[in-house]
Amino acid sequence: MSMKTRCWMFHMFLCLGIVYLKIGVFSSVVALGASIICNKIPGLAPRQRTICQSRPDAIIVIGEGAQMGIDECQFQFKHGRWNCSALGQRTVFGKELKVGSKEAAFTYAIIAAGVAHAITAACTQGKLSDCGCDKDKQGTYSQDEGWKWGGCSADVSYGLGFSKVFVDAREIKQNARTLMNLHNNEVGRKILEKSMRLECNCHGVSGSCTTRTCWTRLPMFRQLGYTLRDRYSRAVHVEPVRATRRKRPTFLKVKKAHSYRKPTETDLVYVERSPNYCEADLVTGSVGTHGRSCNKTAKQTNGCDLLCCGRGYDTHLYSRVWQCNCHFLWCCYVKCNTCRERTEVYTCK
Repeated sequence: MSMKTRCWMFHMFLCLGIVYLKIGVFSSVVALGASIICNKIPGLAPRQRTICQSRPDAIIVIGEGAQMGIDECQFQFKHGRWNCSALGQRTVFGKELKVGSKEAAFTYAIIAAGVAHAITAACTQGKLSDCGCDKDKQGTYSQDEGWKWGGCSADVSYGLGFSKVFVDAREIKQNARTLMNLHNNEVGRKILEKSMRLECNCHGVSGSCTTRTCWTRLPMFRQLGYTLRDRYSRAVHVEPVRATRRKRPTFLKVKKAHSYRKPTETDLVYVERSPNYCEADLVTGSVGTHGRSCNKTAKQTNGCDLLCCGRGYDTHLYSRVWQCNCHFLWCCYVKCNTCRERTEVYTCK
């Protein structure tokens, strides 16, 4: 789906959401418009289309959260052979990776976390009609800590629940990949839940802080990206376990002989080993590394030796001329030097 089409859909959803919020009820006209648009969005499961039709205001936020996850994925892997660019613009969640690899595990987790984060933030900001601040954290005291709940605590439970209902609804098959995706979705949400921050304000004479009011706040999404990137580097290879012969898999276990240990709730898991991503391959979701910029001297993943997969690299020379070191002379003249710079850019063959 082209960027122009996505922008058109986004603005249509925005208009529907505004109408919905203003009239306070879901009129038949709005319902009809939402139904038509939701049926045209590619990649939605039947349950997701139902949610889309009933909550056009929420579907806008869901799209923003999914895009936030894709953007963070591309930031975290911008220097690697796989740079998350294959996700593209095909569906609300981007293009699905067909291989059940560590990379797929990361994308599912970060997008599930992105949707939960966006929904929670929208609730706190009053942008959604069915939620607001966390009602369980208003006015009650913590005797041991010496403070009470105040302000507007982010209702992360609502965001996590909404993400689970909507994002997990696309997993309609009964196979090992579905178990993998559902597990990684939950990892993303669990990392968000564990990353919630407590913030407090002091009250008292001359700033004595005799009493404090506190509230919970969402973490910066970049923090979740770094945490999940660390989980990616320690992802666990798993395999399905079937209850009886020829029946669908019921749970995942760590892929080791004579072991039935399950992965932990914050382990990213994968069922297939990653391809090398050196060449373009539609099946694996690889766009290859031909033409990618690399660092000639670096030994990390962005170094030309690793990024170019041994194919070598091309050197491009660029010259830049600009006015520099300008200063004002009395009166009234500005004098500048002419600066020149030559740079070398290396791209994989």
